[in-house]
Amino acid sequence: MAKKLWGGRFDKKTDPLVEEFTSSISYDKKLACFDIKGSIAHAKMLGKCKIITKKESAILVKGLESIGKKIGKVKLNSKAEDIHTAIANLLRSKVGKVADKLHTARSRNDQVVLDVKMYTKDAIDNLICLITSLQKAIIKFANKNSKIIIPAYTHLQVAQCVLLSHHLLAYVEMLARDKERLSDTKKRTDFMPLGSCALSGTGLHIDREYVKNNLGFSHLT
Repeated sequence: MAKKLWGGRFDKKTDPLVEEFTSSISYDKKLACFDIKGSIAHAKMLGKCKIITKKESAILVKGLESIGKKIGKVKLNSKAEDIHTAIANLLRSKVGKVADKLHTARSRNDQVVLDVKMYTKDAIDNLICLITSLQKAIIKFANKNSKIIIPAYTHLQVAQCVLLSHHLLAYVEMLARDKERLSDTKKRTDFMPLGSCALSGTGLHIDREYVKNNLGFSHLT
């Protein structure tokens, strides 16, 4: 049975309808690989800073890597509420109580924000690649049809005659602006949050720069 993160003060079990309504695992499972990557970097940092032993760090990393290889093949427990809890439960069943040490100097708050930022950066990179491919296809089509003339409209009325190729190339420029906006969004997203913990950091001597570099971020929050 999945271990709950909340509800310890309740006298009765949560109603199944409430659990179904509050569960997010059906859609946040797309964060799985990023959650694992972030946890691996965090486990390595904890070992490097001697907050946990090197042996414990190695056990956590090995367990997470094993889960990462199977995450798309195993059925996730819907009662785990979200992907972060599901992975934590899988890790605990694989390596035992040492799994709980992974939450040292890390809150669910900065963990989730990290996953979303990593997912967003990856999605932006994929989108830019797709847009670039679309631009190349449009340019290729425009070159093949460089002499075709079409009517151009304004206020739903024919206004001028233009080359089809020129009309198509206008979309290439629009898409270029979209790529610029996405690149700007990535720059604004490229701040590594781990170490912020629940709100204002931790008293433990962690190495945020190490985690930042390990995960490919440019800046720290």
